[in-house]
Amino acid sequence: MSAVPGAVPHPVPAVAPPRRRSRLAGLPLPLLAGGSLLLAFIVVALLAPVIAPYDPIVQDGTARLVAPSLAHPFGTDNYGRDILSRVIYATRIDLQLAFLGVAFPFLIGTAIGTVAGYFGGLVDTLLMRLVDIILAFPFLVLMLAIITVLGPGLKSFYVAMALVGWVSYARLVRAEILILKSSDFALAARSLGYGHARIMFRHLLPNALSGSIVFAMSDCVLVLLAGASISYLGLGVQPPSAEWGIMVAEGQGFITQAGWISAFPGLAIVALAFAFSLLADGLGEKLGARP
Repeated sequence: MSAVPGAVPHPVPAVAPPRRRSRLAGLPLPLLAGGSLLLAFIVVALLAPVIAPYDPIVQDGTARLVAPSLAHPFGTDNYGRDILSRVIYATRIDLQLAFLGVAFPFLIGTAIGTVAGYFGGLVDTLLMRLVDIILAFPFLVLMLAIITVLGPGLKSFYVAMALVGWVSYARLVRAEILILKSSDFALAARSLGYGHARIMFRHLLPNALSGSIVFAMSDCVLVLLAGASISYLGLGVQPPSAEWGIMVAEGQGFITQAGWISAFPGLAIVALAFAFSLLADGLGEKLGARP
């Protein structure tokens, strides 16, 4: 249509450009909270030499059992060592305990569960009977037995976790592989002549890991508590290294007169375990949600 002479054209309303949605907006709140808290622990561990006010193992006989103050916000222990500095440095070891104590069982259990679920038959029967044998013994008792044989220390703890902790991951992955190997994409891969290794680890396994990843975050809580318990019993990290379980044990004899020695490392254990629990809940909600 032609414009009417003398008519005032109506202004075209401006269309606002669509807002770009933040990638974090769609994440579950527990995932954001747990991830942020865990990231804070990681930053503290990385910057321990910068933010720790004192050397964690240097003793000061003139500052024994000093209550929390401006000079020592978390107080000192019976050797005059600053509790805040020791809690900060202990973050490094306890994060290492949680991550490596889960990583080795995760890798071993995932491989065994994939092989058992894919091949089935005699292979599956033998591997699952091995799982039943390990599950027949209490987890902590079997760990203590292995560490006692190998000797106290971090290496013994990791070996014990690798030998004992893989069974849960093997069962989770096996159950997923048993379902996925009958799916259309797996049958298509076989019809194309792909080898067993390619089908297992490039087609089936990536689709079977969601449950194991969520369980791994929850398992970090158990491994953290197990590592602290082993150190508390004197079979894990050895003094004078700063580790939360050791610090709780060291403060046990002074619980009535200097309760801060055990209280602050105990709170640190609870806070890190809470971070992993939130992260596990958030990942479960995110990975389990349907698009």
